This record gives sequence, structure tokens and C-alpha cells, in this order.
Amino acid sequence: MDFKEAAILGSYISKDYAESLFKLLAIYHNISASEAASRLNMHIRTVQDFMEAMVLLDILEKEEVYEKKRPYFRYSLKKHKILMEIDLDTLFKNPQPLNEFTKKIREKKNAGARFSIARNNQYFSSVAIWIGEGRQQKERKISLTIAQGKFLYNLPFPSAETRSISELMKKAEIDQEHASEILDIVNVLIEYKVVEVEKNILS
Repeated sequence: MDFKEAAILGSYISKDYAESLFKLLAIYHNISASEAASRLNMHIRTVQDFMEAMVLLDILEKEEVYEKKRPYFRYSLKKHKILMEIDLDTLFKNPQPLNEFTKKIREKKNAGARFSIARNNQYFSSVAIWIGEGRQQKERKISLTIAQGKFLYNLPFPSAETRSISELMKKAEIDQEHASEILDIVNVLIEYKVVEVEKNILS
């Protein structure tokens, strides 16, 4: 089960009517959405959405039948046990290409970001970014890991020469085990135009 399917299941299984609907499905050989809605005094659309979601998750099966030439669906349990298993191994990306660490970066001029320093003055604890324009502008604050904070503490100023990510990691004494989280925050700050890459800097 992937995250999308787990989110659908979690959303519906948490409803206070979920158990009642499953009880009906267990009692009846098959049942229509209108019959279930009438039995539980629920809105038919609510029941229909629940049934269709369970079909999508392969928990129920539906059969199209005809009554006075009008087609409708009857639902029945396909499984008697629901297991939610999410494989987190899929979240681990392949090792980043070495050229990612050779990117030369620095803080972008007039980025408007605000870096908050940790109590020991050794690294940044967070960075605040302004998103949007005018009255719609909002502040987004990103909390940093210690490794990210140390890295950004050594980020060259807009007027300084660019340095590669690997150079900055070495300068900040950051182990390779933190490489993925460093690349993550760098990419986020590039997206929000707080950090610029050398190839994007106009001469």
C-alpha cells in the first residue's frame, strides 16, 4: 500500500460510520448504497463515496445490476481482514550524483530571508522566508537540523565567491551521513530564491 492509498483508507476508516457500514456489509450478501444509507439513516452520497473508496482499495467489489432498466451497483466484501502496510524503503532515494555536490552556491542578493542563530552561536536554528507579494505575503519559517544549520552558517554572503556544496560541508565539518538532508535544504532554498547556483549568476 502506498501513501496515497493509505491516506484514502485512513480518511474513511476514521469516520464514525465506518464500522456500521462494514457491519452491514458483513451481514448482507451484498447491498446497494441506497439500502445502506436508508438502513443507517445516512446521506446516500456519503455512503456511495465510502463504498467506491473501498472498491478502489480492493476491499469491496461491486456488481452492476438492473432494476426496471435502471442500472445501479451492489457492493460486497472482498476481504475479511484489512492490513495497512507501507514500505518506507521506497522513500530512500538512490545515492545523489556526485555533480550535485560540486554545485557552487551562495546566498542570493536581496533574498529577504532571515536566519536565526542558535544559542551557542555555532549554527543557525531556522530560516524565515517571505512568500507572496503585497498584503498576500506570508512568512514561512523552516526549522533546521544541526547539520543544516552548520552548513548554512558557512554559506557565502551574496558579495562573496561561490563555494561548492562539498567544500561547505567540509568547512562545516558535516559527515556524509547528513548529505541528503543538506541537499534537501539547499534545493528548498534554491526554489525560494534564497540560494543561487553559480551557473544562474549573471556575470
